[in-house]
Amino acid sequence: MEAIYKLKANEINPNLMETIKKLFGSKEITITITTETDETEYLTSNPANKKHLLDAIKEVKKNKNLIRFTGKEFEELSEKLCSE
Repeated sequence: MEAIYKLKANEINPNLMETIKKLFGSKEITITITTETDETEYLTSNPANKKHLLDAIKEVKKNKNLIRFTGKEFEELSEKLCSE
């Protein structure tokens, strides 16, 4: 059995520990703690990528270089791409 809990460190409480004990009983378990990288922080950590994203945001705000399509066109393109 595997269980993944995603929560903030300040949300860890005795109830969580009791829940884990109930789920796994006397089985030996491993608890691994990792931190989640903020997506925006990750995407902007590379200077070239950050510039590209900021430029794209400016384009959207100016209503430039946008691709528009109807829901039906989106469905058709999705089906085509999925079948390739």
